[in-house]
Amino acid sequence: MNTPNKITLFRVILIPVFIVVFLCGIPDRKTADIIALVVFSVASASDFLDGYLARKNNMVTDFGKLMDPLADKLLVCIALICFVKMRGEVEVGSYSFPAWCAIIIVSREFIISGIRQLAADKGIIIAAGIWGKIKTVVQLFMCIDYIIMPEFISGGMEWFAVAGVVLMYLATALTVISLADYLLRNWKVLEISFK
Repeated sequence: MNTPNKITLFRVILIPVFIVVFLCGIPDRKTADIIALVVFSVASASDFLDGYLARKNNMVTDFGKLMDPLADKLLVCIALICFVKMRGEVEVGSYSFPAWCAIIIVSREFIISGIRQLAADKGIIIAAGIWGKIKTVVQLFMCIDYIIMPEFISGGMEWFAVAGVVLMYLATALTVISLADYLLRNWKVLEISFK
């Protein structure tokens, strides 16, 4: 197994670590949020690192093609599900994470993954577009904000919570825009795939 694939596997391993730390709140809520922030940030950074190394050193493999995007989607989608559970229970005023937002973002990932699989079965590779890349970056910042949002609110820094809500709406809008862009750019490919 080459280095990029090991990094991808490491990211997958970090996902259950994030879940346990964030949901259980051990040893205490504040410490757990800080640890969850570090774990999520390391996992997010590893996404850029493994892709960079794979392309630079010509180490692109079938494992990487499958697991890298899957690990990315798992990381974000699981974080969103955790936010729906935890940020609805934590006292964060009107800054809770709504389920409808998570549903839109997770649904988009399933739709794109399904279309890519159909295209791959026909031997067609569909590359990510610029809107999808922007969406991913905004989602990562949104997740980081929501992980530690209660700590900032309790410290009197409500602007941090407002920024999180703005990022949440922006990420949701970009999710819809990137899906529409993806479908429009690849409409002919989709017609071939569905035949």
